[in-house]
Amino acid sequence: GYTNPYLSPFEEFQRYKTHPSIRAFLEGGKRVSYGARAITAGGLLSLPKTVFPGGALIGDDAGFLNASRIKGSHAAIKTGMLAADAAFDAVQAGRQSDELNAYPDAFKQSWLYTELYRARNFKQWMAKGLYLGTLMVGLEQKVMGGNVPWTLHHKHADHEMLKPASQCEPIEYPKPDGKLTFDRLSSVFISNTNHEENQPAHLTLKDANVPVNVNLRTYAGPEGRFCPAAVYEFVKNDDGSDRLVINAQNCVHCKTCDIKDPTQNIVWVTPEGGGGPNYPNM
Repeated sequence: GYTNPYLSPFEEFQRYKTHPSIRAFLEGGKRVSYGARAITAGGLLSLPKTVFPGGALIGDDAGFLNASRIKGSHAAIKTGMLAADAAFDAVQAGRQSDELNAYPDAFKQSWLYTELYRARNFKQWMAKGLYLGTLMVGLEQKVMGGNVPWTLHHKHADHEMLKPASQCEPIEYPKPDGKLTFDRLSSVFISNTNHEENQPAHLTLKDANVPVNVNLRTYAGPEGRFCPAAVYEFVKNDDGSDRLVINAQNCVHCKTCDIKDPTQNIVWVTPEGGGGPNYPNM
């Protein structure tokens, strides 16, 4: 994960679009929709237990993503097939509400396990920097086919990676031009996100004092930047003190706040059924 609390993933994406190689494909086009989603990119070494009594985790719900290829659809299909086979056998045997242990066992014998095993070190190497990461990933995957005798383990959760703002340089992002680059609020509008009025907020805080006393003072309020939907906003009270406003109705359910909040103070719970973004063109 990134370390500078001043970084905004949304603004980095806007800046990415201005690169000449990318601009050439987008210039003259029309923005028709917007969405955002945090992907589970830890790979094989971050997989949770995939079965529980009466259910199973498949696809991106478990994190079956090959981060080195940024591909996961094939893994979702394969794990769905493996889970279905295990469920079918359980039903045929008259079992119910137990764990489908045949599913993770079958996964370990599948081509998907082999693929993810060969890519198991990708994120860990890339976290060491672009040049060293590119060199080692190329050596591991292109030269040695992923069959290396070493395994690099994840040592930190993403929320532990942010440095105090005093140790980082602020990042100034250019203003959007409304043609190639855009602001967050107009983007959220075309995500068609919707939450019924007056329902309990699905974004809550364990301690209402932490956002100002810790996140704002130590990390310069990263929730105001890591959220791609402008849900979190620091505003001034009449007496000049700061407070955090949570615009839960803007939420596009990307789960970034649940992952990146340095104090893990934000609690993301499931909102009322049917609420959230609607992506008809994506």
